[in-house]
Amino acid sequence: MTAKNGVFLFSEKLQVINIGLDGFGHTLQEQGVPVAMLDWRPPAGGDPELIKIIDHLRSDTGDGWQEKIMRANAEAISRLLAAKPMIKGIGTAIDVVPGMKQKMILHAGPPVDWTQMCGPMRGAVIGGLIYEGLANDPREAEELAASGEITFEPCHHHAAVGPMAGVMTASMPVWIMENETFGNTAYCTLNEGLGKVLRYGAYSTEVIDRLNWMREVLAPVLADVIQAHGPIDMKSLITQALQMGDEGHNRNRAGTSLFIREIAPFLVRLDRPREEIAKVFEFLNGNDHFFLNLTMPAGKASLDAAANIEGSSLVTVMARNGTEFGIRVSGTGDQWFTAPAPMVDGLYLPGFTADDAAPDIGDSSIAETTGYGGFAMAAAPAIVQFVGGTPQRAIEFTQRMYEITLAENNAYQIPALGFRGTPTGIDVLKVVDTGIVPAINTGIAHKEPGIGMVGAGLVVPPIECFRDGARALAERIVKQSN
Repeated sequence: MTAKNGVFLFSEKLQVINIGLDGFGHTLQEQGVPVAMLDWRPPAGGDPELIKIIDHLRSDTGDGWQEKIMRANAEAISRLLAAKPMIKGIGTAIDVVPGMKQKMILHAGPPVDWTQMCGPMRGAVIGGLIYEGLANDPREAEELAASGEITFEPCHHHAAVGPMAGVMTASMPVWIMENETFGNTAYCTLNEGLGKVLRYGAYSTEVIDRLNWMREVLAPVLADVIQAHGPIDMKSLITQALQMGDEGHNRNRAGTSLFIREIAPFLVRLDRPREEIAKVFEFLNGNDHFFLNLTMPAGKASLDAAANIEGSSLVTVMARNGTEFGIRVSGTGDQWFTAPAPMVDGLYLPGFTADDAAPDIGDSSIAETTGYGGFAMAAAPAIVQFVGGTPQRAIEFTQRMYEITLAENNAYQIPALGFRGTPTGIDVLKVVDTGIVPAINTGIAHKEPGIGMVGAGLVVPPIECFRDGARALAERIVKQSN
């Protein structure tokens, strides 16, 4: 290709593999040289301390740490894969959610108080207080929220999950999802739809009226349907939905349709006014995201059974409150590991841009933590029309997740990958070692309270959470070994 003292160094055309910095490869590509780009990163991001920790935990040194982690992870992943989440009914939060109180508001993500809440979460809190009749208008709601009279706690501290702001108040109807294999239960509110809704921080009269209708009509009707039908197997519905182009997080068109088909014969037989039944049908049919608030507690019920297993590096929670991104690891108990919430790279609704967006928010990343959502994007190429990217990128996202997980799912399968099971069970040590972070797709809320949804996209979790989780796991194992 080039000559030195009249002698060519290369007699054939160069074929280059570029490892590491993309810039070198891009320079050659600009010169017309074919380059295969290899996404390589130094172990543990090149952090000597973390490299030492991971090497020590995975080495067969006679201290038994590697064997302990392997046994613990085998137990954790077997519990996750054996989970059988079943819809058991609908109840009122104050009556069924553990530890729920009248003047308590549950929210998405790790702990956060009113002073640190982002705009959409503040908006959802304002709406929640008006909905409960504890405040008459936004000004009163803000004063009450700041007064110290309201207790704010994460949904995850109460066996619950909530999308986006995740606000759950005492009188809200909630799904009751039982993991029949292990007997634990999880809870989630009912999905309102998209646009100007409470979970995106909106609190207008329209929002409150819809929530009241959901409490007074939708929830009682669906509760009667579930009672007439009996428990509904969510694992079966999610499995079918993945075969039909869903991924269980931001694309739930097939899942919602399957749920409607499952309950329809029982719904039409209810002894209720025809117009009431018709409005319930219309609401479900017009809300493709209705199934999301079922996939979320299904994931929570499945993962809670795999939590608190000493020595396990399984990630059991990924959640965001719009201020911080947080994870929990099975082998470190209920400890949170947090870092600032990142911004979402996505597509925006007409009239909105990235300047309008709030940071990443919501418990809905329980989907990815369980083994669907962004981890199953290869099953849902149409998702890119909602969150951005290309169908090929959707496949690549899923394929990369196999490198940081403990197993392939025994139920959730991807037709485009030859019915390979979805990558399941995030291993915090693998995330730190490879530098590959979980793929998450998500909605985008406006940064100001009261406005609502502005778009959807893909988010890159902060790896600092996983590094802190790996350190804490190592310290705990060492401490217990001494």
